[in-house]
Amino acid sequence: MLLRTLLLFLICPLISLSQGWVPMGGRSNSMANASVAFEDVWAYHHNPAGLASLKSFSAGLSYENRFLLKELQSQGLTVALPLKTGVLSFGAQLYGFELYRTQKVGAGYSIKLSEKFSAGVQLNYQGIRLTDNYGSKHSATAELGILGDITENWKIGVSVFNLGRAKLADFADDRFTTLMRLGTSYKVSDKVLFSAEAEKNIEYPLRFKAGMEYQAVKNFFFRFGAATAPVEITFGFGYKFKTFQLDLGSAYHQRLGWSPNVSLTYQLDKN
Repeated sequence: MLLRTLLLFLICPLISLSQGWVPMGGRSNSMANASVAFEDVWAYHHNPAGLASLKSFSAGLSYENRFLLKELQSQGLTVALPLKTGVLSFGAQLYGFELYRTQKVGAGYSIKLSEKFSAGVQLNYQGIRLTDNYGSKHSATAELGILGDITENWKIGVSVFNLGRAKLADFADDRFTTLMRLGTSYKVSDKVLFSAEAEKNIEYPLRFKAGMEYQAVKNFFFRFGAATAPVEITFGFGYKFKTFQLDLGSAYHQRLGWSPNVSLTYQLDKN
């Protein structure tokens, strides 16, 4: 128990970098999470505006193991249901272990404002539990996203997580993370996609991320990425079946090692 408590205090600085927000999905993780301009079901965890273009029911499950430590596991769920007007979405995320655990459950709505612009809003109920002695704290947070089509192949996305600066505790004015992301994706050809992003946690330095996706053969994708502050290299691949897509990858930190991830995505075949 003593060793696990010591581990908790050693990893808390790493966890607090994304307190309340954890990226999800193998495709995003394999591209350094430079995904604020992506349009897929995992946009629920990156930019709710990216869900507005979905035309059929979609759902996904995600798992990541940070630095191969069982105490730093994250699991994610997302569901998107297109309506006559707009897309209704639901999602959940769980991170950590019994001494430190974060949870997030929420719902969102996304809509195309015009041929070129989409918007999305999301409301979450989330909390943190810090050992049995310190108890837990829950609060509500909100996220707003915008996605614009500059050209057919060039998109720009903006997302702000925790708009209201939800408070965790009065002590030291402790609050959930407020995270702002501005990024772009550019489809060079039918086989190559580039993405880049600037991420700002208001309490930490600006972080830059970039990724590339290459379709080697039909339905098979290679992915690479890199990020700063802290420096990470990412890679992975994905295979798309008729209605399912499997994505596998890993991130590498020079000092802390590997962080493997996997996700399975389902999209209803409208035919």
